[in-house]
Amino acid sequence: MNLPILFEDAEALVIDKPAGLPLDRPRAGGESLEDHIDALRLGFQRAPLPVHRLDRDTSGCLLLARNPKALKRFARAFEERRVEKTYLGIVAGPVAEDSGTIELALSKISSAEAGWRMIPARKGKPAVTHWRKLAEKDGLTLVQFMPLTGRTHQIRIHALAGLGQPLLGDPIYGKPDSRAGRTMLHAASLVLPREGKQPIAATAPLPADFDRFGFAGSDD
Repeated sequence: MNLPILFEDAEALVIDKPAGLPLDRPRAGGESLEDHIDALRLGFQRAPLPVHRLDRDTSGCLLLARNPKALKRFARAFEERRVEKTYLGIVAGPVAEDSGTIELALSKISSAEAGWRMIPARKGKPAVTHWRKLAEKDGLTLVQFMPLTGRTHQIRIHALAGLGQPLLGDPIYGKPDSRAGRTMLHAASLVLPREGKQPIAATAPLPADFDRFGFAGSDD
């Protein structure tokens, strides 16, 4: 599996993670990012480590730190909301407004029957997502999401609860879709400012499966 490198310097890598590749080894076995870590050393002694999380189905920008000090600094930047993240998602239905902000606190629930999921809850952790509608086609909507916080499944549940429609193909908050084959969410860009250095900045091209729905060139 080819993992394109979008940004590289002495303390950071940003790769274009393909959809379907989990960060951690699945319980049932199979390929994960762990299988590629040695190759991503690129001559460095230490193996790079992911700074943040992307769901298995989510493609796009994933930041890795090349040493423990960088990992700590980058993680703090995420915690302090200094990282600009932009995602593109195909929403499984029309969206009435052109843009807005979703502020819905989120909490985790679980059951033996259905497993775990996130829900909006007043006593949950604060979660904020700015969004903008980019294009509509055949009853689907391409939306740009700009999350200020980084809660688990934030964009997925904010799409459903905030926009009234789940992401296309989402098996937890919507329903599987054979046309999509996955939850249609892409981490399109990432910018992390650094003191005394140029910011880490990367952009991941729109995946081919987004093109399948006629949204090629709609991510501007």
